[in-house]
Amino acid sequence: MPAALFINGRFLTQGVTGIQRYARETLACMDSQLGPNGPHADFGPVTVLAPAGTPDPGLRHIRFQTVGRLSGHAWEQTELAWHARHGLLFTFGFTGPLLHRRQITTVHDAGVVRVPEAYTAKFRLWYTFMVRSLVKHAPLTMAVSQFSKSEAIACFGARPERVGVTTEGWQHLQAIQPDDRILDKHQLRDQPFVLAVSSANPNKNFGTIVKALDLLGPQAPRCVVAGATNSAIFQQATTSSEHMIKLGYVSDGELKALYQHASCFVFPSFYEGFGIPPLEAMSSGCPVIASTAAAVVETCGDAALYFDPHRPEELAQRLTDFFSDPACGALLAEAGRIRAAQYTWQRSATLNLNMIKQFLK
Repeated sequence: MPAALFINGRFLTQGVTGIQRYARETLACMDSQLGPNGPHADFGPVTVLAPAGTPDPGLRHIRFQTVGRLSGHAWEQTELAWHARHGLLFTFGFTGPLLHRRQITTVHDAGVVRVPEAYTAKFRLWYTFMVRSLVKHAPLTMAVSQFSKSEAIACFGARPERVGVTTEGWQHLQAIQPDDRILDKHQLRDQPFVLAVSSANPNKNFGTIVKALDLLGPQAPRCVVAGATNSAIFQQATTSSEHMIKLGYVSDGELKALYQHASCFVFPSFYEGFGIPPLEAMSSGCPVIASTAAAVVETCGDAALYFDPHRPEELAQRLTDFFSDPACGALLAEAGRIRAAQYTWQRSATLNLNMIKQFLK
């Protein structure tokens, strides 16, 4: 019988941003594939371990168990390690217990190394030390793109033959009902606007959007920015423009409505490991204008217009070209839908399970 697999469920205690979205959606698809009629029905016992008080995620074929009394890093480093000691431990994120040698973690990017100014010193030093230590001893490390694989090797010392590549998806949007009330609340209904989504992390490069809008002057379109920030992790970027509307946190339903009604979506990041937002936009039929960050180009392929994130004049020109050509939006929207169809959470689950299975013998 295959050895036991334990999944680090700490992400279930956290708010849903990129990594937590990846974890929740991939876990749900893994659960469906482990069913009696699924492709991995012979996988062996799988248990999600989480801190006490964590809500049950409602899995059908993967066992869910809360253990210990601690929370956060303390729980992960001690109680998780103890309860997973007799099996292989898998984590959808970067971190895991340093005392557990048989574990697989997932590297999403190397922002703490490549863009150190975007993080607090304490967070940066702890994460860099932990990821390098885990990668060094892991039988396998997952990466969410070819680019993130190259970063795991270059920045964290992973051995190329010990890095597997998975993918991400957008299908979580299908279960969400768009909330159009946000359009009326901010006078956006039937009005052209550019949408941008993310935190105020300086790496997200909202300053380039502001500069591009200023360069366009009276001809600048309205730019709607949705998303909150985590000041405990990110150094704050304060950028604004008279053409920019900052919505702050929006619900999933509100975000879907914004994707569906925006003229286009702008993703100006200096650095990403994958980039779910442009994929969400493409799946919603929203044309994408994106930076030339390597992982973003890998994700979007030929279905986006690109600009150098260090050159706001290039973004200004792309916006001018887009709004002056009525056919451009329709062409990009169709190309985006075709591109988005290549990415699914089910494929992420399949890739993860196929690779994990090799280490359960």
